[in-house]
Amino acid sequence: MADNEKSTDIPWSSGPSRRTALRGLAATAGAAALATGTGAGTAHATGAARGVRTYVLVHGTHSAAAFWTAIGRELALRGHRVVAVDQPLHGTEKFIPKAYQAQDLRALATEPSPVAALTLDDFERRVTGAVRRAAQLGGPVVLVGHSMGGLSVSRVADAVPELLSHICYMAAFCPSRTMPSLMDCASSPEGQHALNPLHQVGDPEKLGVLRLNWRTSDRRELAAFKEMICADHTDAQFLRVLEGMQTDESMTAYADRAVGRATTWGRLPRTYLRFGKDRTVATQLQDRMIAEADELTPHNRFTVHNFPNAGHLGPPDPTRVTDVLHGLPL
Repeated sequence: MADNEKSTDIPWSSGPSRRTALRGLAATAGAAALATGTGAGTAHATGAARGVRTYVLVHGTHSAAAFWTAIGRELALRGHRVVAVDQPLHGTEKFIPKAYQAQDLRALATEPSPVAALTLDDFERRVTGAVRRAAQLGGPVVLVGHSMGGLSVSRVADAVPELLSHICYMAAFCPSRTMPSLMDCASSPEGQHALNPLHQVGDPEKLGVLRLNWRTSDRRELAAFKEMICADHTDAQFLRVLEGMQTDESMTAYADRAVGRATTWGRLPRTYLRFGKDRTVATQLQDRMIAEADELTPHNRFTVHNFPNAGHLGPPDPTRVTDVLHGLPL
């Protein structure tokens, strides 16, 4: 699929069990890898020439606002305002299990987590608050989500479409009427093309969170994490990714509905950044989500920018993504 090419319909059938789907959710995360990049690209027009925008950037599961550091820095250098949102109990509010710090795996399997109480409503409120504040400052607001952050993009675009000028999904979940939640997307036949982690910590149904041990020393597990998240990045960048990950993500948020309505979400210009070697949000699933969104609003379709060699974190040079975000039509 070339840049800006529209996707086509993809056949589908019923997916596997909920527990099987859990195995595919583990690294829908962004992480701090992009925060380490400096990039080699060249800006096109200056921010002043295009007009100042505010970009509200939403991270994925097990991640934090730091994921956006390199992209946000480059957008700011081009003259824009940037707000990278930490979801509740993420980033600067991150919950760190005591047993994780001690690497007591037996205790880690049962240690309670406040993250279990989080819902997608909590995530939506956090991002909507950032969008409202950005809109008060003046200038158009562009909302961008990576991975699980796409759920917040859809929810917020329904809640306050009048405050947004463009929405963008970066290898992100965009649930549809046939796949209304992240869990449904991940358990679809297309979602099963994703690579799964080898181990989870504890029972997600009992903990209320999907818990992963990013500090593992198991070479096979580390190799799986790298392939899932950033196979096209260096080992040094991968270690920085692991440092930025957090153990827990809410099972409730995974299962909550996040389908945009045609009359609100569906009237906004929207863009999808399609990553062709994504082993977490499988490219086949990206294509289906794009197609089903376009079926809902055939007169307002996704503009698709294809990055055929990019894994889940996107190209190692973050200015390639920044170039697209900088040039989004309003």
